[in-house]
Amino acid sequence: MILAAGIEEKNKGTLYIVGTPIGNLEDVSFRVLDTLRKVNLIAAEDTRHTRKLLSHYNIHTPLTSFYEHNEEKKTPQLIEKLKNGNSIALVSNAGIPSISDPGYHLIKTVIEENIKVVPIPGPCALILALIVSGMPTDRFVFEGFLGRTKKERMKKLKELSKEKRTIIIYEAPHRISKVLSEIKEILGDRQIAVARELTKKFEEVIRGKISDVEMIFEKKKPRGELTIVIEGLR
Repeated sequence: MILAAGIEEKNKGTLYIVGTPIGNLEDVSFRVLDTLRKVNLIAAEDTRHTRKLLSHYNIHTPLTSFYEHNEEKKTPQLIEKLKNGNSIALVSNAGIPSISDPGYHLIKTVIEENIKVVPIPGPCALILALIVSGMPTDRFVFEGFLGRTKKERMKKLKELSKEKRTIIIYEAPHRISKVLSEIKEILGDRQIAVARELTKKFEEVIRGKISDVEMIFEKKKPRGELTIVIEGLR
């Protein structure tokens, strides 16, 4: 049976897509906490990580693991729970689920099953990095991680070489030097901003030409996941 968007069958539960802090545990809304308390189950990318947040706010809702390598296997189990009237909160380790994190397959399947999906807003690293980058914010494109291999990254960068919108990507600290070099090779020595540890004690945003940022990271290796904002083609 096909139902209009936003109309779910009676007696089914609800899937809440819950945004959680990306660092500072105080960056959480009353609505997020209320949702995490009232649902029957929390599907978490890393239960150990999420348990720290729940413990901080004295929340005792049951947890189940839901990560990249068990998403397809776990989705039918969660769907069955939702069909039986249970409400579930989907959370990632930080930020918004399904944005470079698990969740897309589950959300798509839930919608196909005419089960209600409710988004609960929270912090998002790509948006925070964009607004403090100094780059144009009216039009931008988010590409997540460019790829694990050089071949994958170079292919994606060539596709982005004519992109006029501000470009946002995520990258791991151990690859940052390689990736910056590849970006400079394909896109040229553009202006970029690299944000790390956003909302945390050692929050840092480094702005400048790619070559300037490379020199900084040669002297001091960064820690934590990085968000890179790249100037669009002029």
